[in-house]
Formats: sequence, structure tokens, C-alpha cells
Amino acid sequence: MIQIQLFDPAYQYDVHALVKAFYPEEDVQFTEEYDADFPVITIGFAEEKFLLTWADPKRSVTKETPDLSGIDAAERKRFLARALYTLLSEISGRSLPWGTLTGIRPTKIAMKLLEEGRSEEEIAAHMRDTYFTSAEKISLSVKIAGLERSILTHLHGTDGYSLYVGIPFCPTRCMYCSFTSYPLDAFSDLVDTYLDRLEQEMALTAELFSDKVLDTVYIGGGTPTTLSPHQMRRLDEMLRKYFDFSSVAEYTMEAGRPDSISEEKLLAMKEAGIGRISVNPQTMHEDTLKLIGRKHSVKQVIEAFYLARESGFDNINMDLILGLPGEDEEMVAETFSKIAELGPDSLTVHSMAIKRAAAMQTFLKAHPEIKSVNTQEMMDLGAACAKKMGMKPYYLYRQKNMAGNFENVGYAKEGKYGLYNILIMEEVQSIAAIGAGTISKKVEENGLITRYANPKDVHLYLSQIEEILKKKRIFYTDQ
Repeated sequence: MIQIQLFDPAYQYDVHALVKAFYPEEDVQFTEEYDADFPVITIGFAEEKFLLTWADPKRSVTKETPDLSGIDAAERKRFLARALYTLLSEISGRSLPWGTLTGIRPTKIAMKLLEEGRSEEEIAAHMRDTYFTSAEKISLSVKIAGLERSILTHLHGTDGYSLYVGIPFCPTRCMYCSFTSYPLDAFSDLVDTYLDRLEQEMALTAELFSDKVLDTVYIGGGTPTTLSPHQMRRLDEMLRKYFDFSSVAEYTMEAGRPDSISEEKLLAMKEAGIGRISVNPQTMHEDTLKLIGRKHSVKQVIEAFYLARESGFDNINMDLILGLPGEDEEMVAETFSKIAELGPDSLTVHSMAIKRAAAMQTFLKAHPEIKSVNTQEMMDLGAACAKKMGMKPYYLYRQKNMAGNFENVGYAKEGKYGLYNILIMEEVQSIAAIGAGTISKKVEENGLITRYANPKDVHLYLSQIEEILKKKRIFYTDQ
């Protein structure tokens, strides 16, 4: 356990995120009275300086910031983050690849500076000096930001929008999952009613965005391919009834779980005009698949991929997770080797993020002998595999409590970039999200961003749809 005494709760989130980045397995608690048997970090502010102290039974270390007179609140947070980082780095003997950055969109920093006309050298100096970011991660950020910027010029920005459709049903729930997801066996009788409610949301959304251009449509989950072929066709018919697809640059469905994919479902997707799908193994090791609750085999992954190819899909993404319990570098290398043999069009490499709502956290605490480990060498294996397949990195995001404090990176071949992924990360246009557990994002021309969350519980979503629609109308029309 690590205890923190903090003079101002306004800094609580930033301090907690950085301490957890250094000590992901420790319980981090804010307290007024501390137990001297455990480490305590004390952070105070006096005479326009932050004063930070680490104390444990073996040592005491103190750091302080320069005089912060005349510095605004945002800059003070950055000074505090640098002082805390320096303290924790000295105590732990570690450095973090992203330095003090704990937000999920580090490429937005590089993107903003590129748009200001800064050179790559100036951006590198800023990220190094301000956030202590490593040279490797700076290079990755700048490379991705440059590619994203060129791709975004072909879309409509705040004059356009993207549509996200949430299908919150899955064959089974994976151990690491914290998304809105319900086992299909127990909820199959509600799927058609759920589609009815989706149609009500579609009608409102189409009305509210009638003056915008629809750039991308993304059907996610859950596992959208838990829908039957008939339900898939019905969903597409509803979408085309309310929305103008003539401008849509990308139409995606997460096929996701190989055990939910069939030839008939692939045909239904193809007939609907869906151009981009995902076949997501997460790993190519049978024992790990069983452990994390993926009720399919490696053989099914391979069969589903080739079935999608034979069905005419030429833009197939595959998701992998690094840091799955018990997997080491050799196992990760074997997974990437098998993926390279398949040759997908894009590859998304996730670093394991252990969320409080996921069963994985409970499992790892109960089995301390099984570790969730990610390393730079594993990340490098992913980059090398992608390069071997002719891909380059095109989007990146981070999450709290990621194994190794790394990132998620999307790689793709030329022309196979996931446009929706870029749009949601760079926050340059509104995302109209419909369905249980989805979060809509309104992006104004002045850069102001506001969000609206639908209820996560499917039963609440079904029973409260009228109230949801009233609140969403207010959300989108309130200036």
C-alpha cells in the first residue's frame, strides 16, 4: 500500500494516476492519518512552491518545485507532475516511457504543435522537457500525428460527424472486459426489442444531425456478430432509412469473436456494404484463450479469417493484447508469427489494462504467481510484425493501469486506416453514439467538448428510452 497526504483534492486524479503508473500493483490511498509501516507521500504547497516527501521505514526523500508565482493552474499541475515523477523515479529506480503523461490521447499534443507550425525538433524538445517523454514515444507520437493530419484533411471536421452503434451482447464475457456486455444466451429474447429502441434513437439522431455530413459508421459492442443474419440486415435497413450513406467514407462492424462469425453473417455484412471488419483473437495460445474466457480456439480464428477473405473482405483488422496473464515474450512472438502468416490489413496491438470492473483484477489478486507483464521488447515485436506486413502506425491511445505503462497502437496498410479510430482519438468532430452504454461526444467549432452517456444496463435502456431521447435532444441543442 502507498499512502498519500495531499493538501488540495484538485490534484488528486493526476497524483493518483502517476503513482499508479510507477506502482500498478499497489493499493494507492489518500489519507489524513497514515500508517508508518507503509510508504507515505506528502504533498504540500507553501511560499508558492510544491514540497513533496516520500517516507517509508527505510528512507525519506524530499523534492520541491521552483517558485510558481504568476503561473496558471494548468502549468502548476505540470510542475507538480514533474516533481512527483522525479521523486518516484528516484525511489523506484525506474523511468516511464511516457514520462508524466497519464492522459489517453498523447498524440493530440504533437498534433496541436504540428498545426501551430512547429518542427519535429521543436515538438520533441517540448515533449521531452515538459513531460519527460522518451525519445521513442515522441517519435511515435509525431509520426502518427503527421499521418492522422493528412488523413483528416479528406474528412469534414466539425461540419461532419460519425455514428457509433452499440450492440452490447457477447457469446461470453472475457475476463479482462469492462465494457457494456451481456451474455447472449440470457438476453436473446430482448435483442429485437433492443433494435426497436435503437431505431428510436436513430430517428432522433438523424433529425439533430440533418445539417451535418456523415463521415463514418461504426457498429461496435459487445460483439455485433451475435446478431443473427436477419437482425444484421434489419439493422442496416434501419440505418439507411434514417441516414444518408452517400458521403460515408468508412462502414465498420466489429466481427470480433471468431465463434460468432459464420458464412451467412459475413454475407449479410457484405450485402449491407460494410467494408471494414475485425476478427479479434487477442492471442494465438489455446491455454490463454481458455483462461480469459474466450470460448473459441486458435483454429476457429484462422478459419474465421479465411472465411472473411473468401467472402470478399479486403479490409480486415485483428486485435491482440500484450500483457495477458501468464504470457511471456516467447509466447507473444509466436502469436505475432501466426498473425503474419494470415496477413490482415490492419493490426491493433493493445497493452493489457486491468480495470476495476473486470474479473481479471480479482483473478490476479487470487493468483499472485500468474503475472500480467508487458515490456518494450513485446511492443517492439508488434511494431516489427506490422512493418513486415507492410503496415505503419496510424493511431494511438492510452488507458489507466496499462501493463508496462505503454499504449495501444493501430497499424495499417496504405488505404486501410481505421478512420473512425482516428476521429474518436483526435476529437475533431462529434460522435453520435446510440445504444446501451454508449457515450456521445459533441465537438463545437471552438473546440469545446461535452459528453452524454446512455445507461449501461440494457433493461434501463429499454425501459427509459423516452427519457433518454428527451435528455439527448437537450444535450445536442443546448448552446
